[in-house]
Amino acid sequence: MTEYTPGPLLQVAQHTSTALWNDSADLEELTQSISFGGVGATCNPQIAYGTIKKHLDVWAPRIREIAKAHPTWGEAEVGWQAVKDMSVEAAALLEPIFKEQHGHNGRLSIQTDPRLHNDAKALADQAESFSQMAPNIIVKVPATSVGVKAIEDATYRGVSINVTVSFSVPQAVRTAEAIQRGLDRRVADGKPIDEMGPVVTIMGGRLDDWLKIVASREQLFIDPGALEWGGIAAIKHAYQIFQERGFQARVLVAAYRNVLQYSELTGGDLVLSPPFAWAKRVNDSGYTPDFDAISKPVPQHHLDALMKMPEFRRAYDPDGMTVEEFDTFGPTVRTLRGFLKADCDLETLVKDIVMPEP
Repeated sequence: MTEYTPGPLLQVAQHTSTALWNDSADLEELTQSISFGGVGATCNPQIAYGTIKKHLDVWAPRIREIAKAHPTWGEAEVGWQAVKDMSVEAAALLEPIFKEQHGHNGRLSIQTDPRLHNDAKALADQAESFSQMAPNIIVKVPATSVGVKAIEDATYRGVSINVTVSFSVPQAVRTAEAIQRGLDRRVADGKPIDEMGPVVTIMGGRLDDWLKIVASREQLFIDPGALEWGGIAAIKHAYQIFQERGFQARVLVAAYRNVLQYSELTGGDLVLSPPFAWAKRVNDSGYTPDFDAISKPVPQHHLDALMKMPEFRRAYDPDGMTVEEFDTFGPTVRTLRGFLKADCDLETLVKDIVMPEP
């Protein structure tokens, strides 16, 4: 009889504190992710739009029912209700894990409306509202100057936050500090924090994308292999700082572009959140995972090459940007624009479903 050997994802889940969250609320993908050892899921406007479009056989009738039940609603309200329904159903799949791990994992992320990105109170209000949709909801708020204020406020109100639109060590550190301030204020006021499970995302692949754009635009002579390590270097550095400073929030890794963004980051108390296709690619590879990869430094020749780029230094140095500079950082602008476009795309899709062209 052949002895069963679990895949690398499950090995990491079984032997380390590294958590796997699926970067989608698609129920089929999430079910398979749980079988790989997955203990959470994340979502954003682009992911939600893609899931609805992929499963129109399921979602088109449901969207028509939402519109029928709320005849005064516009396309945006109908679309966001579909996203909320999707999130609640995905959260139900994860609730047993949430209860078993007392809120540390088993969470489903839902993102605040990107159109509110200039209004801290509106973001915090929506975060609080979303957090009440299910006991294991975690809410995404962007790492912008406005978002930092909303993150502290929402955390104080008892919302478990997943920082998003975050690509750099300064963004990760400043938002973790905001979360900590909110938690400390709750403790000072006698409010519970035991089952709160905040995370701070670093979209490593989007940082890599930006560095490649800058290298091309500025005609830099740099080893292209080094550019695959920019996000990894920022994540490893941020993780080290989180451990040294004792932040309650964990680092969450998202926006995968290469398998190193999984294999080089295993072993620590952090969350790895690849899209399902990337998770399956890693799991099917049969590679032997390193249970202490997170503590191993980036190859020095790659780090030396990256350090020649001022834009990388801004992203790597915890004091490389002010909070106000987060708003104009290239990946921030590009990602917010992408999320806003996804909102528009969802509205158009809803319109085509409830008011098809004759």
